[in-house]
Amino acid sequence: MVSVEAYFGEKAGIVWGVLKQNGPLSVAVLKRRTQLSSTELYAALGWLARENKIRITGESPLKYRFALNEQG
Repeated sequence: MVSVEAYFGEKAGIVWGVLKQNGPLSVAVLKRRTQLSSTELYAALGWLARENKIRITGESPLKYRFALNEQG
């Protein structure tokens, strides 16, 4: 049995890698590039946000883009 931390930590690692390789991306592009479900993607973004690894840019939810923090 896989722990919750291992499961969502793995998904967060996938998102982190895509952002590191590509720079800031929208949710739609992240979903396409990571091949994660919406639930997995949002959980991974929450995980990264809680660890202060990402930031949000854009002036409204439909224009938000997620990027790694400089120390991320």
